[in-house]
Amino acid sequence: MRVRLAVVLLVTVALLGGSAPSPAVEAAPTRGWLWPLEPRPAVVRTFDPPAQPWLSGHRGIDLDAAPLQTVLAPQDGRIAFAGWVVDRPVLTVDHPGGLRSSFEPAETELAVGAPVARGQTIGRVAASPAHGEGVLLHWGVRHSDDYVNPLKLLADTRPSVLLPWRDP
Repeated sequence: MRVRLAVVLLVTVALLGGSAPSPAVEAAPTRGWLWPLEPRPAVVRTFDPPAQPWLSGHRGIDLDAAPLQTVLAPQDGRIAFAGWVVDRPVLTVDHPGGLRSSFEPAETELAVGAPVARGQTIGRVAASPAHGEGVLLHWGVRHSDDYVNPLKLLADTRPSVLLPWRDP
C-alpha cells in the first residue's frame, strides 16, 4: 500500500513539473481580494512585465477612474507609505504574506502604520497629476521584489478549457 502511495505521489509531482506554485499568486484568489475602485473599473492598460528587471515595462494595471474617487483596500494590511514620489502622490499598503500594493496617483489621510481592512476606504484618486492619458489609477503589486499581476489576485484568470460533450 505504501509503495502504491509513493508511486502516485512521484507521478503527480512529475506531471506537475516538480515545482510549487507561487504562494502570492495561487493563494490569493481564495483570500478574496477586491477591486480597489467601485463600481468595478475598466482595465485601461494591462500588466506587461519586462523581460529583465532593468528594462521598461508596465508593472501593474491602469484602471479607469474619476478625480477624487474613493480607493478601497483590496485586502487587509497596513499603510506602508503615503507621500510624493517624483511628481505624483503614491499610497502603499503592506499585506500579509509579503505582498505590497501601490496606488498612484492616490492620496490618503491615514498615517503610516495604520491598519486597514479589506474593503475599507484608504484614500482617493488624486485630481492631478494624471497617470497617462485621462484620469487613471495605477495599481501595482509586489511579492518581495517581484511584481505580480494584480488581476491574478482578484480571480482565477487561467484560460477556460472546454471538455468534449459525452452523452450519458
